[in-house]
Amino acid sequence: MKFPHSRLVMAMAAGALIAVPASNSRLTRTLGPRGADPQAPYSTHDKEFYLTKDELTWVRPGFHITVNSISIPADLRPLADLSFTDDFEQPLDRNGQVTPGSLSVSLILAWWDPGARHYTSYTTRVQMSTITGNSATQASSDSGGTWTDLEVGHSTYKFKTVLPADFKMANTTTLAIYATRNTADIVGKNYYANVEHDFRPDGQAVTDTWDKIDNGACNTCHNPLSAHGGSRQDVKLCATCHQPQTSDPDTGNTVDMKVMAHKIHMGANLPSVQAGTPYVIIGFNNTPVDFSDVVFPQDIRNCATCHAPPATQAPNWYTFPGMAACASCHDDVSFAPGGNHPGGPQADDSACATCHQPQGGEFDASVIGAHTVPEKSTQLKGLNAAIVSVSNTAPGQNPTIVFNITQNDGSSVPPSSFTTQNSDGTTSSGLNVIMSGPTTDYAIPPQIRERADGATASGPNFSYTFATAIPPDAKGTWGFSIEARRTVTLNPAPSDSNTVREAAFNPVHYAAVTDSSANPRRVVVDIAKCNTCHDKLSFHGSNRLNPQECVFCHNPNMLDDQTPAESLDFKRLIHKLHRGTDLTQVYLDFNTLRFPGDLRDCQTCHTTYADGTGTEQLPDTAPPGRLATQTPRDWYTPQQPMATACLACHDTQAAAAHAFTMTAPFGEACATCHGPDAQFSVDRVHAR
Repeated sequence: MKFPHSRLVMAMAAGALIAVPASNSRLTRTLGPRGADPQAPYSTHDKEFYLTKDELTWVRPGFHITVNSISIPADLRPLADLSFTDDFEQPLDRNGQVTPGSLSVSLILAWWDPGARHYTSYTTRVQMSTITGNSATQASSDSGGTWTDLEVGHSTYKFKTVLPADFKMANTTTLAIYATRNTADIVGKNYYANVEHDFRPDGQAVTDTWDKIDNGACNTCHNPLSAHGGSRQDVKLCATCHQPQTSDPDTGNTVDMKVMAHKIHMGANLPSVQAGTPYVIIGFNNTPVDFSDVVFPQDIRNCATCHAPPATQAPNWYTFPGMAACASCHDDVSFAPGGNHPGGPQADDSACATCHQPQGGEFDASVIGAHTVPEKSTQLKGLNAAIVSVSNTAPGQNPTIVFNITQNDGSSVPPSSFTTQNSDGTTSSGLNVIMSGPTTDYAIPPQIRERADGATASGPNFSYTFATAIPPDAKGTWGFSIEARRTVTLNPAPSDSNTVREAAFNPVHYAAVTDSSANPRRVVVDIAKCNTCHDKLSFHGSNRLNPQECVFCHNPNMLDDQTPAESLDFKRLIHKLHRGTDLTQVYLDFNTLRFPGDLRDCQTCHTTYADGTGTEQLPDTAPPGRLATQTPRDWYTPQQPMATACLACHDTQAAAAHAFTMTAPFGEACATCHGPDAQFSVDRVHAR
């Protein structure tokens, strides 16, 4: 954050500092993450949290726009009356002379067609491709209009665009605004504002508006959704330009949202991409944007991930089937003669709903049925695993685990039903029990896993005694878990496979080995947070679903079989996997992965300790028992626990050199500068 002293002094001397009411307790805070006013609107994850009171009062963070009115005068050049305020509802100077940061404001005017269910923009531009020489008329913001500043924070804008004489008086019309408050050189970030103001030019009440997708649905993964430099963040605003009116003259591709958004999310799985044709849009300054390596982090058939309440038009995806939307994902289908469409040639969308009704049966031609996710089929009876008890857990003993497996209706599933006869005469098991320890940092590579399909009845439960004993030198607390999966044949079934693997969520039970009582493993990430993007995160044959079990194997000692070996420690693996394309070193085959959110927001995955501190924060000292991670393919090995987590994302040589100089085999000094109360705390350096 930069606060030039001379600029601050001059602003105060000129009387530019607009007073915020003294009663506003949100401004009484201290510098640093502890001791701040708990009623403040900013958290430790916001850059504003770390401003002093004077800095905060001067900067006046935030940016909001209010549409006071919009009128269409006799000259047919719309006139918009706007107010600009900060987070404390105080006025902002559009020119940035009275308050810090000039405001760049762009306005779009588009009318909504409820029958065709898309916008058409009055404000357009002609875009010529320097690559192909082709040109296209595109929906855009108005350019060349006239601003009139009435007072600080209050301005009008007179469009240059002249509406046609027969403009749609009775149709819902949307004034869409995207704007930037240019404060990057002051606060370290810009502020953005988006507004969509619906009205009818004839003065009647608005009864029909665009409401297909809610921002919240997008932002469960995108955090936040932003495009074109960051200033376009509302999906409704995007829809005013990204409609059939607009195409890319460089590639000829439409950028209609119902086509482009589907293609982007389908990405690497598009039939055209798999056949060798990349999906590319040429962006600003002739920048090609290739979406061919995008992988949606859950089953693409989960249409309701995006098309969901509170959007009132969320059901449109299954109630209004159409060629453009359907062929965006199924782009090996054409509706011309011989176009790989089972229903034959189609001239328009009028007959689509005849075959593709909203809902029929699973995996049929109905829209919902065709998009049934196999793992969510109603044909599955559910599979649930629970550990009742674990006994005989002293060093050198063979533990006995008592458990049960049930279906959703409560009926018991016998362990023997998980035995599979292989073609070579051997058998395999879909039921395994696992143990590993100690919970301070699991150290066994890999954990001890044994088949439990031979478990014996023990009352209403089942009992299995491990053939492998707990090592005689084992200490602390150990973790125990179950993996239960079975293959189910579906009928009816999707076209790609008639079987699906059904698995139980892995229960984890802790038992003392030498501790006086069990000390559970720390919880660092929340599977519910993972599943906001992944829907149902699972690995290794779909039967590892609980991160608390993942760490049994993915511990500091786990390496793959490369030469030199690569670390598969969970904290290194997961950070690197999500860092993906931004890594500077090669890590397995994850360097093409694109994380759709903001990696600075550690709370996307991390949980919170009882004292309110996020688990991404560094402890003052690493708790006893934490292990160094073996990292033979990194700049140095081994790496102490805190350094391992940080260097997983910050993987440059310079970062490694810094960590190396601040760590030792017996401990780390990281918290001196990066601890919760330090000047460069994890939350502060990641603040947005």
